[in-house]
Amino acid sequence: MGQPPFRADHVGSLLRPARLLDMRRAHEAGRLSSDALREAEDAAIADALTLQERVGLGVATDGEMRRRSYHSYFFGQLGDIVPDFVPADATSDARGRGVQPVARIGSRIARAKPIHLDDYRALAAATRLAPKITIPGPCALHFRGGDAAILKSAYDDVGAFWDDIVAAFRAELADLAAAGCRYVQMDETAFAKFGDLHVQATLAARGEDWRKTIDLYVSMTNRVLADAPAGLRIGVHLCRGNRGGQHHAEGGYEEVAETLFNALATDLFLLEYDSPRAGDFTPLRFLPKDRAVVLGLVSTKTPALERKDDLKRRIDEAARFVALDQLALSPQCGFASVDVGNPVSPADQEAKLRLVTQTARDVWG
Repeated sequence: MGQPPFRADHVGSLLRPARLLDMRRAHEAGRLSSDALREAEDAAIADALTLQERVGLGVATDGEMRRRSYHSYFFGQLGDIVPDFVPADATSDARGRGVQPVARIGSRIARAKPIHLDDYRALAAATRLAPKITIPGPCALHFRGGDAAILKSAYDDVGAFWDDIVAAFRAELADLAAAGCRYVQMDETAFAKFGDLHVQATLAARGEDWRKTIDLYVSMTNRVLADAPAGLRIGVHLCRGNRGGQHHAEGGYEEVAETLFNALATDLFLLEYDSPRAGDFTPLRFLPKDRAVVLGLVSTKTPALERKDDLKRRIDEAARFVALDQLALSPQCGFASVDVGNPVSPADQEAKLRLVTQTARDVWG
């Protein structure tokens, strides 16, 4: 249990306590000091660590308690960057597809200091579990606006944008590894969305061939991962959107699996697989034998608790295409990719995490 892949894992974010959300709103309104807010965050992280130990996990995150969303804090530290602007009049469709946020890039990308280094140090000091740090992937800003968003005000050259992004991410990984971090999860959600016909049409409307965009994103992610620090395991998490129980895309991995599993310079994938939107397991046939997949079979979008026997059956189905020893189990995404969280209760969250660990123990021992 000392290093990834863990047979029972989770994607990172956990439900924020209502009291913490109230205190953050008070802080934003100027009614609460930064020190008081940090004390509340510390208390919420301590409770999150207790939860992860209680359900039997071998890996722990800080629940992303200090973040408004899984990626906004990180990108906000790189300049005048808003990765997830949602127009006030935007509405979701009747099938639960949420509005895809767009990026606003108001300055050049520049990492002035470490972003999650203090988070790692605090996490490592507070738990006996293996600490995992979650960061967004480097392609999110481009995916949420394309070249036009990059060239609108901050850049004259898209190549310079990519150079800045790569430098910022590589520096962050180097600092985390130097501090002792051994497990980083990169949430690069764009990859799983390319199989969606709606997403393909959106990219075409802004002048992109989605197949070439995949190749671009693989190339840029590989630049980030090139010469990754020794001893640092970097897993890539893929999903189709996770905002308040809604999704942003649907469609299986068939369109992208061969490229991702063979060309992306990582040996660990955390894949969303909790609903028919993700397709079946046949794309796993492209996975090389030296790589691993964490199957996200448990939904964080609904309070309904999955049945252990159903999870075991689905793991068996996946094992028809890839060796059982290359597989592990997790929820499909975080419980609170944005701080308001998904429509599940703390009790639902605990039951689902415990189900993951119990099922993994039954399957892998």
